[in-house]
Amino acid sequence: MNTAVLRRGASVYAASILSAVRDYGAGTAVSVALALTALAINSWLGGPAMIHALLLGFVLRWAVSGRRFDAGIDFSAKTLLRLGVGLLGAGISFQQVLALGPQVVALVAGGVVFTIILGLICARLLGLGRDLGLLLGGAVAICGASAALAIASVLPKSERSDANTLLAVVGVTALSTIAMVLYPLASIALVMSAKASGVFFGATIHDVAQVVGAGYMISDHTGETATIVKLLRVGCLVPVVAAISLWTGNSHKDRTRSIGHLFPWFLGLFILLSAVASLQLVPNAIMDMVSSAAKILLLIAIAALGLKTSPSGLAKVGIKPVLVLAVATLGLALLVLTLLFFLPEHFA
Repeated sequence: MNTAVLRRGASVYAASILSAVRDYGAGTAVSVALALTALAINSWLGGPAMIHALLLGFVLRWAVSGRRFDAGIDFSAKTLLRLGVGLLGAGISFQQVLALGPQVVALVAGGVVFTIILGLICARLLGLGRDLGLLLGGAVAICGASAALAIASVLPKSERSDANTLLAVVGVTALSTIAMVLYPLASIALVMSAKASGVFFGATIHDVAQVVGAGYMISDHTGETATIVKLLRVGCLVPVVAAISLWTGNSHKDRTRSIGHLFPWFLGLFILLSAVASLQLVPNAIMDMVSSAAKILLLIAIAALGLKTSPSGLAKVGIKPVLVLAVATLGLALLVLTLLFFLPEHFA
């Protein structure tokens, strides 16, 4: 009797796996293939891998339209995205934050809050709405494309959600690349110290890769400082996304939302992995592998987002969100430079 029960259980389990593969396999496989292709292009030609993945998805959208692919693409753009954001915690430890000192921590936290508020104000003035202001301001404030994807995952959905997220990713990546070129020139012209330059780059440039590139253009010390400051900004992702989730959930008066919706599971995973990294409970080689997996999952998610977004939907977004991104980027840079020059003894 027990054997028969086990066989029936195994049969049901196998059937559920086959059903999941049938429903999600095609779309997920396409998203993974595009992400791997983006990595290959990045190794060959350079440039931001996320942009390569996004453009591949956008261009090939016509080839994978239909119900056969929809579930897998949606799974990649939502579930794999959230998992990737959670795994980012493996690259951040409490020791890295403490090593910066309280002044730098205060500067970074103040810059994040200032930029999100500036994004909200600009969006309101341009008639774009609160949610888009949070998305754009948060993307600039924290970590570019990764922050845009994480914030979008907890915002209320609308018919323009995917197009807004796509524009935020493209916009912050483009501005981050421009900053990688211009900010080192500015630091040289302003005769900034190696540490001050590192703080400036880490606190203002959006994407991690561009922060590292800008920092090591100046010196190894600048590059190391810039990277750690940037990781502190990435760490701000947890409280910011949690606060946005609570705010948007409460403002919509949806009392049926569970704690899991108001404080998403992937933020808990982020905190857990950060604690593991801080306590050094797992070898560094394994944590590095987890961090690499996070980046690959985010690439898969951005490729899926490109597959989901139509050209007409993107065209409806307009030029105003680009203005918000530009103003928020410039405002953050000016704020950090001002604080650096008013407090030189802390950043010499």
